[in-house]
Amino acid sequence: MTSEVRTDAVDAVVLVGGKGTRLRPLTLSAPKPMLPTAGTPYLSHLFSRIREAGIRHVVLGTSYRAEVFEEYFGDGKSIGLDLEYVVEEEPLDTAGAIRNVYDRLRADHVIVFNGDIISGSDLGEQLRVHRESEADVTLHLQRVPDPSRFGSVPTDETGRVQAFLEKTPDPPTDQINAGCYVFRRPVIEAIPTGRRVSVERETFPQLLEQGAHIQGFVDESYWLDVGTPEAFVRGSADLVRGLAPTSALPGRPGDFLVLDGASVAEDAQLSGGSTIGVAAVVGPGAKIDGSVLFDGAAVSEGAIVERSVLGHGARVGAGAVLRGVVLGDGVSVGAGCELLDGARVWPDVVLPDGSVRFSSDA
Repeated sequence: MTSEVRTDAVDAVVLVGGKGTRLRPLTLSAPKPMLPTAGTPYLSHLFSRIREAGIRHVVLGTSYRAEVFEEYFGDGKSIGLDLEYVVEEEPLDTAGAIRNVYDRLRADHVIVFNGDIISGSDLGEQLRVHRESEADVTLHLQRVPDPSRFGSVPTDETGRVQAFLEKTPDPPTDQINAGCYVFRRPVIEAIPTGRRVSVERETFPQLLEQGAHIQGFVDESYWLDVGTPEAFVRGSADLVRGLAPTSALPGRPGDFLVLDGASVAEDAQLSGGSTIGVAAVVGPGAKIDGSVLFDGAAVSEGAIVERSVLGHGARVGAGAVLRGVVLGDGVSVGAGCELLDGARVWPDVVLPDGSVRFSSDA
């Protein structure tokens, strides 16, 4: 972190209350931020960035499966952080969730993270811009090739935010809200309590109407919303390959990551940033490309698994082909099955040998 930023005057808030419905069936057993991502819960990667920025006090706004976070991370001392947890009793949306943790804040400024973004932005630089511009709120704005899929955020020549625009086929800027905000503490205190409040649809537009200073911190580093299975697989692979920054990777960056206790046949092929979980098994001649095998998953002889996620203890039979597929925990896919893009199999389902095919060669 740069010398201009006093890290003792910054708290971090991480919003992890969502149910992760877009990632079902994986999130039936664990909250999205706790899913194994490049060999460790996603939150471990975010915590590593927060710690390296010099911030120590982190408050998690939790809701769905709230107990899982504290059971795993505890008070945070083992990872060099001071963690606190606040449970949302009913859904409060983004700004409501930020206001809900207000009583735990200690510092003058607060940096808030959405719990489903992998980013390489410079947190210290964002904090510096916030201080030097004397902004009420400073948003991380990401430049993207196709801003029409998002709401856009135009800024003036000084970087000051001018508007928050809904999705449009012809947006006036390629800058989008990247889900990381620095607030002055009084701004958070002013958010209404006891009801749902959205930062994007209510808080930020109202602040602009009131003449508040909202600054944009524009960045073009790595950025990915990992809310869908396709993005989750890509994000995990990018972390393994070193394309996305982390110091929480349980191994060296490379074309694949094999965790302790996993068994991989000598002639199996691993590529594309794949992760092979603890006690997972990859059989002879199997090909695993750009995929995530959770702990205890098994892929039999000659099977092909591409851009897919295999839940805890999932089984893939000999010669089966999976491309762009999600298997829930305990699923068994029989030999010779063929599952293609978009298929999701719920936990403990058993697909008999050859029971699902897309080709006509069965």
